[in-house]
Amino acid sequence: MDDDKYLFNIVNIANTYINLGHWPLHFKMSTLIIIPKPNKVSYNFPKMFCFIIFFNILRKLIEKVIKERLQYQSIASNFIHPNQLGRLKQHSTTDIDIILTHLICLNWVKSLQTSILVFDITQFFPLPNHQLPLILDKASFDSRISSFFSNYLIDRKTQYM
Repeated sequence: MDDDKYLFNIVNIANTYINLGHWPLHFKMSTLIIIPKPNKVSYNFPKMFCFIIFFNILRKLIEKVIKERLQYQSIASNFIHPNQLGRLKQHSTTDIDIILTHLICLNWVKSLQTSILVFDITQFFPLPNHQLPLILDKASFDSRISSFFSNYLIDRKTQYM
């Protein structure tokens, strides 16, 4: 019972931030801890260290609610193509593996060969964060969501320990 009450409050907080188009400064702060990897001859390169970033727990819970809402609206508005499976709720890359395996086996039965071209779409959009509000506007999302993400993406800071 208490879990439902807490979840209800977190959803209300997330909705309030979206409706106001505001993400509080204390949620924009993170703490970075740098730990040297053991047994390295030299520590002249960043890959010789482990980087651990800590965020406020309430922030992570609210961001999860916002992510779920954004995903729901993306699917409901047909913004995401039905064949896009990765990182969607109740979909996985395992689903696409099963589909591909099925298609390849069907082609084998017909004595056909199958080729697959795979690429990482994130490489086409190296800095999508600054374009996110524009993308959301073009996709006809509620203007409050675009406004929220415009504020969400600015004035972020990381302190080092």
